[in-house]
Amino acid sequence: MTQKVLKVGSSAAVTIPKDILKELGVRIGDRVKLRFNEAKRTIVIGPEKETSKEDQRIARLTLDFINRYRKDLESLAKK
Repeated sequence: MTQKVLKVGSSAAVTIPKDILKELGVRIGDRVKLRFNEAKRTIVIGPEKETSKEDQRIARLTLDFINRYRKDLESLAKK
């Protein structure tokens, strides 16, 4: 499938056909991630994965632990 690059203000846009949006599990207004594969000179579009509440909690607890024990962890890292 070939799509045309459109000018949108000072940026550019490419439309995504409805059937492909459905296959991606993406709806209008959703955030997506873009990755550029330099070797293949391609752009990969995928849905932005939401971080689960549990993963957010684990990340917060980990950061709290690191901040609380930073000096001890840095000391251990030097050994």
